Amino acid sequence: MKTLHIQKLDPAAKVPSRAYEHDAGLDLHSLERHALQPGEGRIFKTGIAIEIDPGFVGLVWDRSSMGKRGIKTLGGVIDSGYRGEVGVILWNLSKEVQEIMAGDKIAQLLIQPIATPQTREVELLSSSERGTGGFGSSGK
Repeated sequence: MKTLHIQKLDPAAKVPSRAYEHDAGLDLHSLERHALQPGEGRIFKTGIAIEIDPGFVGLVWDRSSMGKRGIKTLGGVIDSGYRGEVGVILWNLSKEVQEIMAGDKIAQLLIQPIATPQTREVELLSSSERGTGGFGSSGK
């Protein structure tokens, strides 16, 4: 995918961009101001819609600067067929109110290729060295 088409839905919206040429993610900006209370989660508008080519997906990820403040992003999959406004769910995991200002960089958008295999139900899966071991089965 060479070009990501971006539509501003609001004149105050900022078009996502990279801070540095080789950054993986495009910075997403909040369109609104809100004081995020401790333990509060909320969808923040970005004021943009995007057109992702088939065979790719948009993933909304944390920014390290937000993580330092105790803010986590959630639910960040943007399918290629979606044309609505990009929203970013932010959750305040800290014990302090976190002020989000309009224009703040709140998350980053990664565009990645995906596989879309057909599914088939089977009676039994093939065996593997790991087997059914999960959640800590390989040690600490």
